[in-house]
Amino acid sequence: MKYIRFYDTISITDITVVGGKNASLGEMYQNLKSLGVKVPNGFATTSDAYKLFIKQNNLKDKIKKILQNLDIKDIKSLEEKGLEIRTLISKAKLPKILKDEIITAYKKLSFEYNDANIDVAVRSSGTAEDLPDASFAGQQESFLNVRGQKALLHYVKECFASLFTNRAISYRQSRGYKHFKVALSVGIQKMVRSDKASSGIMFTLDTENGCEDIIMINSIYGLGENIVGGKVNPDEFYVFKPTLKKGFETIIKKELGVKDKRLIYCKKNRTKNIKTTKSEKYSFSLNDNEIIDLAKQALKIEEYYKKPMDIEWAKDYISNELYIVQARPETIHSKKSKKNHTMQSYLFVNQDEKKEILLTGNAIGEKIGTGSVKIINNLKDAHTFNEGDILVTNITDPDWEPIMKKASAVVTNSGGRTCHAAIVAREIGVPAIVGCNKATTLLKDNQKVTVNCSFGQEGLIYEGIHEFYIKQTDLKNLTPTKTKLFLNVGNPQKAFHFAKLPNAGVGLARMEFIINNYIKAHPMALYDMYKNKKVRDQKKIEKLILGYENSKDFFINRLSLGIAMIAAAFYPKPVIVRTSDFKSNEYKNMLGGVDYEKDEENPMIGFRGASRYYSKEYKKAFQWECEALKKVRDELKLTNVKVMLPFVRTPEEAKKVIQIMNEKGLIQGKNGLEIYAMCEIPSNVIFADEFLKIFDGYSIGSNDLTQLVLGVDRDSALVAHIFDERNEAVKRMLELAIKSCKEKNKYIGICGQAPSDYPEITKFLVKEGIDSISLNPDSIVKMWQLVNKLEK
Repeated sequence: MKYIRFYDTISITDITVVGGKNASLGEMYQNLKSLGVKVPNGFATTSDAYKLFIKQNNLKDKIKKILQNLDIKDIKSLEEKGLEIRTLISKAKLPKILKDEIITAYKKLSFEYNDANIDVAVRSSGTAEDLPDASFAGQQESFLNVRGQKALLHYVKECFASLFTNRAISYRQSRGYKHFKVALSVGIQKMVRSDKASSGIMFTLDTENGCEDIIMINSIYGLGENIVGGKVNPDEFYVFKPTLKKGFETIIKKELGVKDKRLIYCKKNRTKNIKTTKSEKYSFSLNDNEIIDLAKQALKIEEYYKKPMDIEWAKDYISNELYIVQARPETIHSKKSKKNHTMQSYLFVNQDEKKEILLTGNAIGEKIGTGSVKIINNLKDAHTFNEGDILVTNITDPDWEPIMKKASAVVTNSGGRTCHAAIVAREIGVPAIVGCNKATTLLKDNQKVTVNCSFGQEGLIYEGIHEFYIKQTDLKNLTPTKTKLFLNVGNPQKAFHFAKLPNAGVGLARMEFIINNYIKAHPMALYDMYKNKKVRDQKKIEKLILGYENSKDFFINRLSLGIAMIAAAFYPKPVIVRTSDFKSNEYKNMLGGVDYEKDEENPMIGFRGASRYYSKEYKKAFQWECEALKKVRDELKLTNVKVMLPFVRTPEEAKKVIQIMNEKGLIQGKNGLEIYAMCEIPSNVIFADEFLKIFDGYSIGSNDLTQLVLGVDRDSALVAHIFDERNEAVKRMLELAIKSCKEKNKYIGICGQAPSDYPEITKFLVKEGIDSISLNPDSIVKMWQLVNKLEK
């Protein structure tokens, strides 16, 4: 056949013939099946077929005339001209030779799958659409559940027409592509029956920060159009690539999406949306084995192409097989230079200012945008949108690109990180928050807001305009230091962002911060719920644990994922995780917390740290903490995690706590496990020789050590003027702690606030020969430069 190519005759060198999408499918069909990558068979019309269609219908000059003097910023004119061209193409006739060849190929494909008229997906594949330097997802149309010869011929023509969607015209013209230098191929592929199963998208890197150690999978129920179109908020999973390559199955993120719709087959309109059941809505659409199966296929595709990939997949409910239905190079982060020696950060002028949070969602990009809200429900109202407004809408597709370019930020009700709105926002560099659920209801036209995507994976929308600035950090002249410089990291959502900073690992990952971000309920309330006891705030807690088997499953899995996110971001560098150190007043404020905490006059020196862990009031919850840590190290294989115990008052306390850890499988020395203590009580310094028989080292907590050396309650404003880590008495304690560890050949670091705030403390510590200094991310570069000078 002259105008048809089956996948087994197509390779990646045929991009100019069948477009990037079809060339990639053919390449995988031929070369990756033997490696376990499953691609449904299909065929493609060639670019010559499209050119023949245009020529025989005398369309070229007519289209050129319509596009004369087009200003793509004039959205109304763009819409009118685009519609006129598409109507012209839709009314034209397919050449007889092309029609006959499509029917012959369709019969052959149907016969292969033992069906007279097989269901197929009809997908556009522009000859420039999926090239690494000219990619724009969804420029042209795709049509699912097409059955029969007549319908197939109709939708092939509709694909040809979609070469002139408004978004495609705008994209080509804005980038200098000539409209007739781009042709269109149509892929006709066996339809995977995911209508009663699941489907989605995956990237072989983190779409927000470009980290290539992550495989990100988004998943929904039903056909995949809902996820691409942003109509459903998907489940999101991260698989850690370095351990996957070693044969370990390390899932470091499992986030439940709303998934309130399922797109299914329908005879009348080909597809229709139905509501998902409550069980489906609050259950993960993939199990762990399926997540790993997809990740392995993605890894093989990436290794074959030797570049990060953007992949669409679908699960067939009949065979239960997971199929790859599209793969193309990722184009946003892979374009960026890996030798970039500067880091750009968006920061608020007044970081401490209290900001009212109106809405949250999935952050796209790492920028901040401010402006007036403009709610647009239909593109016909696009002419009312002004440059610099905040675009707020239900969903967007690539047709919205011209209006999105004018926005200072974009906010949508629906969508995940792989929907069109997210892809377009990344492409044009506009901050966006997708999946906010009620943005068009809760926000009002002309309301002044700030859209913050700099916080991490969670995007925040604040009331009012908050000034911000862009900080450029020069990393060019930083050389390795003898004194290891670690980071203090508490929020898993920012871990991959912070990992881009110069660092030797994490000196302090506060488990209580992870509990606050990932658990949000008092651990003992969760324990009592597990034991079928009624607890305060039960209904609110029940909402938190949706998607999990029970409250114990929720606590251990959520906590382990939070720890794993930080450990993976810095892998294989050490990550020191400090077990929970909430005070009683802080625990009391958690959901269900009132019934488990007594009022204390001074919680700072009360029921906290090690004394909690072996007490009857908290021991069960600490055992769960140990199980979560064991899961991270033994199951997820992130053995770069080390454990640190806070506020250990006596060696006897240390032994009691380590005994509990041992009972839960956290054995000192096993798989390289090291257990440190926070050195933050004078007894830790004075009695160091005994403590260091038990622990592998110390990390100095300068805040609490200063409090207890000077007798100052650091929560009290009345004596705050006395609190000073630079006090000579405090410095002598630091000196003694370092000396004791050096004598015992044990690790000694510091993770308190002092080095971040005072360069003179950093200078003192380096002079004393401390092994490591753990700093807040905002001070790491400045202190790195200082240590470079001190060590010369």
